[in-house]
Amino acid sequence: MDLVFRTADVDDVDDIVTLVTAAYRGDSSREGWTTEADLLEGQRVDSEGVVADIQKPGSLILLGESEGETVACVHLEQEADAGYFGMFAVHPRMQGSGLGKAVMAEAERIVRDDWGLPAMRMTVIDVRDSLLAFYERRGFVRTGETEPFPYGDPRFGIPQRDDLRFAVLVKRLDGRSGS
Repeated sequence: MDLVFRTADVDDVDDIVTLVTAAYRGDSSREGWTTEADLLEGQRVDSEGVVADIQKPGSLILLGESEGETVACVHLEQEADAGYFGMFAVHPRMQGSGLGKAVMAEAERIVRDDWGLPAMRMTVIDVRDSLLAFYERRGFVRTGETEPFPYGDPRFGIPQRDDLRFAVLVKRLDGRSGS
């Protein structure tokens, strides 16, 4: 597969919303292994939020394209001591192909080399054991910190259980160990 990376602009918003929804919500997400369909219903992202991520200073959405189709994306944002890594999505039919690893490597390169940050930080719903294990195999470490799930805010979906929260993970990019 020929993979090309580029930074998203506002013309890409509909493709990003469609991709992220396909990867995480509804029946189409069950084609892949990253589905949240049993935990959350409704939307995963909305157009307004994606536009805000694209236009915010120190923030970008990296796209992975193959044959002119958007097949992967990730939101990166500069924080004080790390690059935030979120909204990571790979098209369900391409999950498990190595595409996600390639996108993660490019995201790490941007955070480390272009932004000069020593680490990448992310949050994952803490009951998503297989997803947490995926990130841990790629060098992310759980910090022991958690963040609350935004219950009552339909922009993030409609929870199907009442025990959701986010685990905070960090990956060092500067060769040092630990979080």
